[in-house]
Amino acid sequence: MTRRFLFVLGSSRDDGNTELLARAAAEQLAEDVEQQWIDLSDHLLPDFEDLRHDSDHVRPTEGNVGLLFDATLAATDIVIASPLYWYSLSGQAKRYLDYWSGWLRTPGADFKGTLAGRTLWGVTALAHEEFEVADPLIGTLHHSAAYMGMRFGGVLLGNGSKPGDVLGDTEALARAKTFFAQEAPLARFPYETP
Repeated sequence: MTRRFLFVLGSSRDDGNTELLARAAAEQLAEDVEQQWIDLSDHLLPDFEDLRHDSDHVRPTEGNVGLLFDATLAATDIVIASPLYWYSLSGQAKRYLDYWSGWLRTPGADFKGTLAGRTLWGVTALAHEEFEVADPLIGTLHHSAAYMGMRFGGVLLGNGSKPGDVLGDTEALARAKTFFAQEAPLARFPYETP
């Protein structure tokens, strides 16, 4: 299967530090690797309503929900690019993951089975020099991957607050050069970092 990366941008700022770092990492992918970029600010999802036990489920086919559903199923690699907001994912990125709960019951999609064995990655920029403050964000992505039976490639971390700051983080840019080249292990409970 040809690798197909879905980059889900969860920032409220265009061309923010997280996106710049994600694009630096994506530049290293081979030319034959497909890339799809979806900015959640341009493709707003309505508030997630948990109807898992209350209604019949249908495959989302229209609007932003349908777009993200199809893009997620088509991806071999899903990259959640979210700035660190209050020590976790942005609201937009968390809402996208919330939709996974509903998609688990979509008839004919086998959402969990389809994503099993594929890879979940994260990219984040944060204003702290102590990267440990990103542990809740990393844990959220790791545990989501483990639950889905996915591989977890880890989270590429960079430092930046003002627009463009991350471009001065030479260590993050160096890590970006090889970030997607690593072999991602199957995510397992308890929490393990690659």
